[in-house]
Amino acid sequence: MVYLRDRDEIEAIRSAALLVGQTLVMLGREIKPGITTGELDRLAETFIRDHGARPAFKGYRGFPASICPSVNDEVVHAIPGRYRLREGDIIGIDVGVEKNGYYGDAARTFPVGEVDDDVERLLRVTREALLLGVAQAKAGNRIGDISHAVQSHAELSGYSVVRALVGHGIGREMHEEPQVPNFGSPDRGPRLMVGQVLAIEPMINAGSPDVMTRADGWTVVTKDGSLSAHFEHTVAVGAQGPEILSDPGQG
Repeated sequence: MVYLRDRDEIEAIRSAALLVGQTLVMLGREIKPGITTGELDRLAETFIRDHGARPAFKGYRGFPASICPSVNDEVVHAIPGRYRLREGDIIGIDVGVEKNGYYGDAARTFPVGEVDDDVERLLRVTREALLLGVAQAKAGNRIGDISHAVQSHAELSGYSVVRALVGHGIGREMHEEPQVPNFGSPDRGPRLMVGQVLAIEPMINAGSPDVMTRADGWTVVTKDGSLSAHFEHTVAVGAQGPEILSDPGQG
């Protein structure tokens, strides 16, 4: 079922999503060579709970932590632990929050210290693909318009999009209908309507689009070992166009 949210509900989702964005900003200040992914997870959980909310990922289908910190060839769903970040790594951090019964979800990929120019380009193109997808999230368009915007920008830049994982609706649950793939044709798929709220999340690989899941049952990695970047926003389809709910305006 696709839900259409009224203004009060969208403001409630915004409250959760903004906290996700603020959590990412806070974590971005802490990301440096030497810190472990487990330490980042503890910082995030404390920050979220101190702001009157709950880490939505913790316990979700048995997931053991509050954030998904995916390093280098890890695409999504990595489990925090003892890995100590190194100069030149990249780390994609996915965060979800539940606040007063509503959910927010966002992700950002950060460089660790200095990274090569080609790595910076992968991050830049992925963020651009997100914003191009967001721009298509307007009433009257279709899901395929979002998907095509992401795919075409990634592939014209020489990258591939992950096809095995998708964005999604969000609101009273972390994952709602419709699915939002990062590939597809324009003017295809469900029609977008005012009041829908979507988590749009390009996952873009430097190499092949193929992925696999590690033995832990969670961590998705690129099959060829290439780098992967992930950016995500929670977005409302508004009467005047798309409205990003998870951007705290701090980078």
